[in-house]
Amino acid sequence: MIAPFSLPPAPVHDLTSQQSSNNLKFNTRKQEKGLIVLGIETSCDETGIALYGSERGLLADALYSQVEIHAEYGGVIPELASRDHIRKTLPLIQQVIDEAGIKDADIGGVAYTAGPGLVGALLVGASVGRALAMGWGVPAIGVHHMEGHLLAPMLEADPPEFPFVALLVSGGHTQLVRVDAIGEYEVLGESLDDAAGEAFDKVGKMLGLPYPGGPHVAKLALEGEAGRFKFPRPMINRPGLEFSFSGLKTFVRNTIAEHADADGKLEAQTRADIAHAFQESVVSTLSIKCSRALEHTGLQRLIIAGGVSANTRLREVLEAAVAKVDGRLFYAKPKYCTDNGAMIAYAGCQRLLAGQTSDLAIEARPRWSLESLPPIHHSESSEQS
Repeated sequence: MIAPFSLPPAPVHDLTSQQSSNNLKFNTRKQEKGLIVLGIETSCDETGIALYGSERGLLADALYSQVEIHAEYGGVIPELASRDHIRKTLPLIQQVIDEAGIKDADIGGVAYTAGPGLVGALLVGASVGRALAMGWGVPAIGVHHMEGHLLAPMLEADPPEFPFVALLVSGGHTQLVRVDAIGEYEVLGESLDDAAGEAFDKVGKMLGLPYPGGPHVAKLALEGEAGRFKFPRPMINRPGLEFSFSGLKTFVRNTIAEHADADGKLEAQTRADIAHAFQESVVSTLSIKCSRALEHTGLQRLIIAGGVSANTRLREVLEAAVAKVDGRLFYAKPKYCTDNGAMIAYAGCQRLLAGQTSDLAIEARPRWSLESLPPIHHSESSEQS
């Protein structure tokens, strides 16, 4: 059982940073069953916990969403998010340990989301993860949230091989990344303002849909009439792979104002038609940029990750786009597209196997460049195997 207030003493490793500690050796409790890593995700409004084994794959995972807490306010309230993570993290950890049928002593490492995200929420997961690792006498690693998303398709039965292009689309990020290996990332383009997921949520709010708006916009779009509204495809006529969705958001707002009645309300079909046109604009823009990225890199494998990657229309359009270049599209199951502990446990496991670890400080980074992450060297991985 987890005893958070009476942790046993643990040896203190002489660590200074993740980057400088790559060549050190650690007691990771690697047994015949392989390295088992506890993953903790608390970057925003979902508490995700998972156990991943290097030999056995995903052992157990659990997720608690705070949607009902924040729905009243129409958006995430950081202080409320942090408080709820405090209440839920330890019980969920005990739950996945029980479901996996293992003991605390079987866990050989702890991975927690260190950023980007809400600093208060990040500190909860980092504090719990760092404390448990110290108490169990195992290494801990702070994981980049977007690296977790990027690697989520690796949890599938048919994962992509390196290299590939990744489209990261979530509430806070829209990025195109060339991925040559874990830790070898080149950002090809990103959003200059609102991320795609953020635009979905804000348009949902404009249309009077429940929080979070993104999934509701996608559902409403299915009832929309194609062709009634034609929304712009932002920045497709400019060179480069950057994105911008703030102008599209303004276009939607103006369209709503133009077709609303005196009370500011829209007819049901008009709401659906606007949702349809908006989704088609975002999906088409993302598809055009992905095709350009594949052409630019000469690669044929594309993965999509992050909350918006669960959008069925986006998957359908991108499948058609990659087929034109004899390519393949990869993505995770919908439950692993949104924030989850499984992706953090997987990413952390790969870095721990390579001998990388974080120091004893409680690490939380609200902003963190994906390109700043250290690569995983094959020589380190083989030495640890």
